[in-house]
Amino acid sequence: MSEYKKNSLSLLGAIGLGTGVMISAGIFALLGQIAALAGTWFPIIFIVGGVVTGFSAYSYVKMSNEYPSAGGIGMFLAKAYGQGTVTAAAAMLMAVSMVINQSLVARTFGTYTLQIFNIDETTYLVPALAVGLLLFAFLINISGNSFIQTFTSIVSLLKILGLVVFAMGGLWAAGFSITPAESSGGTEDATIASMIAAVALAILSFKGFTTITNSGSEIVNPNRNIGRAIVASISISLFVYLLVAWGVFSNLPLNEIIAAQEYSLAEAARPAFGNYGVWFTVAIAIIATVSGIIASVFAVSRMLAMLTDMKLIPHKHFGMPGRIQKHTLVYTIVLAMVLAVVFDLSRIASVGAILYLVMDMIVHWGVFKRLRGKVKANPAIVMTAFILDGIVLTAFVWVKLMNDWLIVAVSIVFIIVIFIGEYVFLKNRNSDEDEGHAH
Repeated sequence: MSEYKKNSLSLLGAIGLGTGVMISAGIFALLGQIAALAGTWFPIIFIVGGVVTGFSAYSYVKMSNEYPSAGGIGMFLAKAYGQGTVTAAAAMLMAVSMVINQSLVARTFGTYTLQIFNIDETTYLVPALAVGLLLFAFLINISGNSFIQTFTSIVSLLKILGLVVFAMGGLWAAGFSITPAESSGGTEDATIASMIAAVALAILSFKGFTTITNSGSEIVNPNRNIGRAIVASISISLFVYLLVAWGVFSNLPLNEIIAAQEYSLAEAARPAFGNYGVWFTVAIAIIATVSGIIASVFAVSRMLAMLTDMKLIPHKHFGMPGRIQKHTLVYTIVLAMVLAVVFDLSRIASVGAILYLVMDMIVHWGVFKRLRGKVKANPAIVMTAFILDGIVLTAFVWVKLMNDWLIVAVSIVFIIVIFIGEYVFLKNRNSDEDEGHAH
């Protein structure tokens, strides 16, 4: 595995990658959507999402301790299911969900940037800015691990401090009250199903911890530091999410949060601080989304390269020079660009949540059935994570079927195409190898 550099990521660099992905998507792209589903309970949903993520992270920490690998989840699945269709398809679900997350963050960058100029977020400039950010992320990622971890660590610290300042300023303006701002219009009460469905988006906002597992053997002392980095990044993100959610909730009525869900943080800064608050929030959003994109692209390109080395996914050079890792970086960026142009924020987030939860359940089941003894995992914790994922996924799919059935259909098509495609690819690969002329 000469494409990977062992000990090239420090503990701080790994935490920077994890928080870099999480905080960018979680608070800027998803806060308004979570509020739309959970109503007045939306700040609490982040706590519930953090708890569910904590149970899920247990399986990944145990697997990382036993099998630290730059292929991360792809290697975990191979240990649980062998190098067959389930492993390849589930790993691809993870990779696609990460690419979807990149397009989500990229569109968020475009949406927030336009708030400075008071331009309607429905304009073509949103996908144009998203594509530009993805291109920038590509250029950063070809510069190597050392630069990436330094850049993301510094930027992650800046955006965390900025969000804390934003939240504390909002709470100060509201007299440090945690009661909701007075509504200027009626809002529909959230149902139990919609509140549970909101947890799916909260989980999506925490999924950036898998960025750390996908960097496995590149992290210094991985058996010790992967778990530390995951716990630290989830804890930091939960603290920031909760603080910001209460800051927004105290300054902006729920109906206005929902109406401005694609740029709710910027809108929440307006009542307390006017245009200066909006500009400050947009600046943080730009910093956060840039670091999130770079960290996510870094992780998924390495995961795809590992899967290619394991011969679990097809690969074509298309005349590109260099090593496979650079090729998978190109594939990642191009697919994210397409998704950023085709889908809006809400639909991108929904597809990403469904694919991620399906993959997550496959991981937990593999640990429970086949690896719990090997990795010394507590079966009760692993099954709790599996059941919680199942409950959240069921509620989310139900709510989306009632409101936007097309998203559920697109997600199912994604899953079916990936599983069938991997089955056909692996069957043909094995047939070619048996005949002695593998391609």
